[in-house]
Amino acid sequence: MTRRYVVPGRVELVGKHVDYGGGRSLTCAVEFAMRATANPLKERVLRVRQRGSRDVVEVPLSSAAAPTRSRWSKYVAAVARRIGRDFPHATGGVDVRLSSTLPPAAGLSSSTALTIALARAVVDATGLTSNAVFAEYAGSPITFAEYVAAIETGAPHGPFPGDDGVGVRGGAQDHVAIMCAREGMVGQFAYIPAGEEGWAPWPGDHMLAIGVSGVRASKTGNAQAAYNRAADAVRWMVRQWNGVTYRNDPTLAAALASGSDARCRLEQIAEEASGAPVGAEYLVKRLVQFCEECDVIVPGVADALRARDLATVGALVDRSQALAEQALENQVPETISLARIAREQGAAAASAFGAGFGGAVWAMVARDGADEFIERWKTAFGGAHPDRAARARFLLTMPGAPAGSGGSRG
Repeated sequence: MTRRYVVPGRVELVGKHVDYGGGRSLTCAVEFAMRATANPLKERVLRVRQRGSRDVVEVPLSSAAAPTRSRWSKYVAAVARRIGRDFPHATGGVDVRLSSTLPPAAGLSSSTALTIALARAVVDATGLTSNAVFAEYAGSPITFAEYVAAIETGAPHGPFPGDDGVGVRGGAQDHVAIMCAREGMVGQFAYIPAGEEGWAPWPGDHMLAIGVSGVRASKTGNAQAAYNRAADAVRWMVRQWNGVTYRNDPTLAAALASGSDARCRLEQIAEEASGAPVGAEYLVKRLVQFCEECDVIVPGVADALRARDLATVGALVDRSQALAEQALENQVPETISLARIAREQGAAAASAFGAGFGGAVWAMVARDGADEFIERWKTAFGGAHPDRAARARFLLTMPGAPAGSGGSRG
């Protein structure tokens, strides 16, 4: 049986780099997507090819799966290695053919869309949906999202131990956003464990504009070390906290929730920074950024969207962008310019999103005049960064539907 899958990209509106710390964020899917056509195989292998490319990646569905020379093969290998190891008695394999309207390394989470598409194809082709252990730990959209996140990051999940993943120490935000989205809505989710906290409508008379900076930011390539630095800073604070308090809090959010004096004590830990992978100044700023995003900005934007108070949305999103620039330090001149120019050109709100260190900016723009906004945004950005103009892209979309099946035929 041939199966088809449509897996969208996603935008994180606010809640930058907080998912792996147990924080919360506001996300939506977009209308640009990866599409996969999958056919079952008798051999226990995962075979993948992309439209327009002669390159074929084939790896065994086992713990021996390893990347080939192809740039994206580490995702193929991670899926095959983890599912093959976690479910060694599953039989058969799958041939997957991919096409995509998602721009790569642009912050729209094309790598997560790829991982979800491959994992879903393997699960369906090998009959894992009828496996009781799979059903318990990955049978719903949100638990499947967490499992695929563990495949990508190498984290443990349920009864399954961790492994190397693809080398990025992130969280499950992107996977949850893609699997659990609602068309026309913005979702508020918390993480570790993942859980739905509420929904807010995207204003129907506004569109979601995306400005892709032209600065490639691959989480497993040029941006990996910087991305992991931001994640490692959070995890270091948690380890130190547990060491001095004799607690076993799994995340920064759990540590902060443990008592009224927790934030003050964490600030002291950050200020001392003994043996930290980063300096004390960065740790202190990182803690402030995490707390403000989770406690003020994310719930504030959700409430403002429900009240259709776009002025407050804009002000809170501006604060999120400022924290990204000054505290998280994951911005580059091009993304800073894109956010600033979008606001100058009339966007109700605008901010960088995704891993950072390149990538893209989202903007909330009036539907009436959206095309003209895109042209102004593009022209002004090209004037500020002429060396990036040829590679920059500007798109219009709306909050879209979650990942799903595109149908099947025998």
